[in-house]
Order: sequence, then C-alpha cells, then structure tokens
Amino acid sequence: MKTHRWMVAALTLVPGARLPSADRAPTVEQQSTGTTARLQAVWAVDDRIVWASGTRGTFSRTTDGGKTWRAGTVPGADSLEFRDVHAFDARRAVLLAAGPGDKSRLYYTADGGDSWTQTFVNQDKARFYDCIDFQGQTGYAVSDAAAGIFPLLRTTDGGKSWSAWTPAGSESLTPADGEGGFAASGTCLTIHSDGSVWIGTAGGARAIRFSDQGSTAFPTPIVRGQAAGIASVAFRNATVGIAAGGDLGRADAYLDNVAVTEDGGKTWTVAARPPFPGAVFGLAYVPSRPATVVAVSPKGAAWSDDNGKTWALLDTNDYWGISFTRSGVGWIAGPRGRIAKVTF
Repeated sequence: MKTHRWMVAALTLVPGARLPSADRAPTVEQQSTGTTARLQAVWAVDDRIVWASGTRGTFSRTTDGGKTWRAGTVPGADSLEFRDVHAFDARRAVLLAAGPGDKSRLYYTADGGDSWTQTFVNQDKARFYDCIDFQGQTGYAVSDAAAGIFPLLRTTDGGKSWSAWTPAGSESLTPADGEGGFAASGTCLTIHSDGSVWIGTAGGARAIRFSDQGSTAFPTPIVRGQAAGIASVAFRNATVGIAAGGDLGRADAYLDNVAVTEDGGKTWTVAARPPFPGAVFGLAYVPSRPATVVAVSPKGAAWSDDNGKTWALLDTNDYWGISFTRSGVGWIAGPRGRIAKVTF
C-alpha cells in the first residue's frame, strides 16, 4: 500500500511512558549516506556491512560500519521507489521496487551495486508488491490482495530468479476489502524460525501465516481501517513476536498500534503504545538483548526492553526503515538520506 510522507512534529510523552536511564539507553549516531532521497528500508548484514534503499531508484552501502557510505542509482530505475532491500554480504543484494503494475520489480546485484539485473517485473495492474524477506537463499515477496488472494513470490537461489508461490490453503484466505501490506519499511513480511512466512496486513490488521503445510489468518487488536492496520511484524523466537502499525490518516493520534504474541502468533494481545503519536512504520528485535525491541515512525523512534510493555523515547527525527545485527548494533533510516547507527 502506498504510504505518505509526514513532517516531524514535537513529541509529548504519553502517560506510562518512561525516560531511558543513562546506563542502559542506546546511543544514536547520525551518519551521511551520500544521498538526499528518502530511505525507506535498511538491511544490516553485520556490524560493518549495511545496505539501504529508497526513492528515485536509490541504494546506498557501507562496508565500514557507516563511517563512509556509497550511494548509487539503479540504471533505468530512477522513477522507482525501492521500499525494501535484503543483502547477503558486501557484494550480493536484492532490491524490491514497490508500486502498482510494472512499478513493482525486483533487482539483484553480485558486484556491490556496480551493476544490477532485473529479475522480476509485475505485469498485473491490480498487484502492488510490498515487502521481501529471506532465510538463507530462500526468499519471499508479498503483494496487496488481488483477485481474492494474496499473491506471493518465492526464490530459492538468493533472488536471482522468482516464481509464483501458492502455499497450501492460501487461496481460501478471503482478503478484506483493500487488505494488503504497508510498503513503509520493508518489514510487513518476516520468516519465522520454522520457515513459515508471516505478513501483517493493512486494512484487516491480521497476522497471516503461509506455509506449504497450511495457511491461517489470525486477528490482532491493532486498529484497522482503510488506511490502518499492521505495518511491521517480527518474531524474537519460536513463540514470542510483536506487530505494530496504526492509522496513517491520524498522524497525531495515540491508538492501539502494538500487539504481542507468546504462542507463536496464534493469539495477540494489546501492548503499550510508543511515546510518539501516529503509526509505527517499522520495528525490529535487538537479538543480543532479550525482549528488547526498537520501533520507528515519521514522528520519532522508541525502544522497549520488556517486549512492548513500556517504551522510552529514542529520537525525534523522521524514520521509516530499521534493521539490527546479532551483536545489538542497528541502523534506522528515513527522508532526506537520513540514517543513524543505534548501539546498545
């Protein structure tokens, strides 16, 4: 689903929010990416190699932890919005361009972005691909609902080629009117540790599990509506997960926009709201710190060390994309080429 750019506004802590203590608050270091494009997605391979992607066909890469970034534009793609990126190392990466019809495309590089191969072009005007994720060389892409189904793509060669994927039971999951994914941060799709594919939906605010053994949709208590629902979903382990989103049409509202699960996604309960108004665009667990999660939005960034029970404000800048490494180092990205390194 298409998202809108919001301006940063002053933040007010909501009741129940807390301030971070000096001994455990993460540090935020602003870096220069070499572009002024809006960066919507970021993928941290490790503490040194990070890729980001965004509007105007833009990508940027660092191999020294963000001390220096090299930005570029995919040839012939300067009208596209790269709303998701996944990288395997300093040379191999996949970009997803999101948009209606043939604006949805996938690209692959094996030489650090010096050249790109277009590996998929959407030919269905009703489809709008939102997010990708990988587990090893196997990856998936999801589109907004079209013709009564959620179109899915799969690759088994690290993104060099893609084909349609119709997991068992997926065709019986009737989408709500306008249900799809928010292509805000590239985090509306995640792969569970058991290999199943989960998407958080806009419109229906459902957490949907797809696998070759069966597909099931689970309701969540997150606000839902035409421009409301889940924008981001993540799992910390086989049982614990978190989803967040909100209402894009109510940028200054404090709504139920975070939910957590402790049974692998079967049931979801309301968690606390982050201390910024509006919708959460992306979130990610910090693997090195149990129960720690970071959320980003156009109204700021926040973190929780108790799986969303309480939150502390991290930054007031405008952020869309987010990714963390296993060691607890992460990057958050946003408009005007903004990117910041977050260290716990």
